[in-house]
Amino acid sequence: MFGYIVINQSEMKFKEYDVYRSYYCGLCQSLKERYGVLGQLSLNYDMTFILMLLTGLYEPEEQEAQCRCVAHPLEKHPTRRNLFTDYVADMTVLFSCYKAEDDWEDEHSLKGLVYSYLLGRKFRKKPLLYQEKVRNISLAMQNFADAEKQGNADIDTMAGLFGRVMAQIVSCREDEWKDNLERLGFFLGKFIYLLDAYEDIEQDFKKGTYNPLKKRYEEPGFEEECRQILTMMMSECCKEFEQLPILQNVDILRNILYSGVWCRYEIVRKKRMKDSAKEVTGNDL
Repeated sequence: MFGYIVINQSEMKFKEYDVYRSYYCGLCQSLKERYGVLGQLSLNYDMTFILMLLTGLYEPEEQEAQCRCVAHPLEKHPTRRNLFTDYVADMTVLFSCYKAEDDWEDEHSLKGLVYSYLLGRKFRKKPLLYQEKVRNISLAMQNFADAEKQGNADIDTMAGLFGRVMAQIVSCREDEWKDNLERLGFFLGKFIYLLDAYEDIEQDFKKGTYNPLKKRYEEPGFEEECRQILTMMMSECCKEFEQLPILQNVDILRNILYSGVWCRYEIVRKKRMKDSAKEVTGNDL
């Protein structure tokens, strides 16, 4: 479900891209240290955004370093880490465990079942400092999973359930920014869920798997309706973002929220339009 909250690299300065990659690589290193290679497999750009968001808001002291990894074995590359890096790593693994369990439930993916078991065992051994938050996220994920099993086709309800999960992840402190971060996370989560459903709709039709957009898919105006809903969700997300006193790496964060989040959408939309055009041409022949 993750992979949508990304940068638009074509509109980013080289220096900004290097900074962004240093947070991404720092998160990767934290996942490796805390969960091994299995943890690194859960690395994603969406959680890198959350790491940079929290870093920009609270401006914690950072540790910059150089490291090598499997992806870049011949040269060292920069990493940036701070007190939020391990928190985001833990949240990344927690969500990945639920995602793997969901893959098992939906597709009977043995790989998902094994991954969830092995990674979950590592996660449960960690002496976490935020057990109550983990319980809240677990309850929210359970409500979300139950609604999917029941086949709830109300797209706003389903997106909202996932939004509550993201709200818990993004808001990590009981302070003056808690409400803003919760609302930002809520609408960000709704956007992620809706875009994921939009991308997977054809595949879910073929497989007969759950997708709350199935009833809307064959109705006139489906594409425009999806675009409008996604725009509303991201507009609310950006409104909350702009109320936060963020100066550090703000241009990178705005690149993601105002441009990057639409990159995957445009790829999916253009491919769908191209496929539809081919079908019409084929039928005409």
